[in-house]
Amino acid sequence: MTESCDENDTNVITDVAATGATEHDSRALPEIHHRLARRRLLPAEHLIDSGCTTLVHQDRALRFHQVELVGPVRGNPTRQHREQGGFGRDDFRIDFEQRRVTCPQGQTSRAWYGPYPTSSPQAAPLIVVKFAKSQCGPCPARSKCTSSRAASRSVGFPPKDLLDLQRRARAEHNSADRRSIYALRSGVEGTVNELVHGHEMRRCRYRGLAKTHVQHVLTAIAVNIERLSTDSSPAERGRPPRQPTAFQTHLNQQGIPRPRSWRFVGG
Repeated sequence: MTESCDENDTNVITDVAATGATEHDSRALPEIHHRLARRRLLPAEHLIDSGCTTLVHQDRALRFHQVELVGPVRGNPTRQHREQGGFGRDDFRIDFEQRRVTCPQGQTSRAWYGPYPTSSPQAAPLIVVKFAKSQCGPCPARSKCTSSRAASRSVGFPPKDLLDLQRRARAEHNSADRRSIYALRSGVEGTVNELVHGHEMRRCRYRGLAKTHVQHVLTAIAVNIERLSTDSSPAERGRPPRQPTAFQTHLNQQGIPRPRSWRFVGG
């Protein structure tokens, strides 16, 4: 589900994507942006979960659609970073023009390989540099750098434009302003709850992904009509709530639950 999250207006569902159960949700993101662009509904910022904040997705969204992805960014997975000790990748000085890397002890790399394509289309290409055993073996700080039996260090990183994007995204994600913006995405869980429990969206009425997608789209349209027909304008929100519509009264009489809609939603 992709939904607007405007504090001063009614929030509506702008896109519905149906995928197979075995397909990761993140693969749907490029097509979501393509459809939103075709409808002229692209946002400046798209609040998403951590599965969609890969470097490839961030780069593609900015390059093709000028959309900034906002969400949890994967941290540094290296042992040195996890243990908060030793020399991690960011402690090495990378010179892309000269194709060499300098370690914290002043040694320069002996080999530069790549960038290599990765096995997953969602993962960024990888550059690998290696230091020689003659450099790392006698180094007094070797235990802080590598536990390799070969006594030499290898460092992997994406190409320069992706590395700069990764560093910027990690720095911004830890800021208080970015966390407050991302908090708006919590509303999407309310929308999912509304669709599942109020409209039985997880019970497919048809066979096949294409027909199931039509069901989801029609359900989203119905939710949008209900919100637009019952929600007040920003100028009226200080007034007493309106009386229930005839449709809402009918649902209440039939005992059909109508969970409260959340108003701040990401994708």
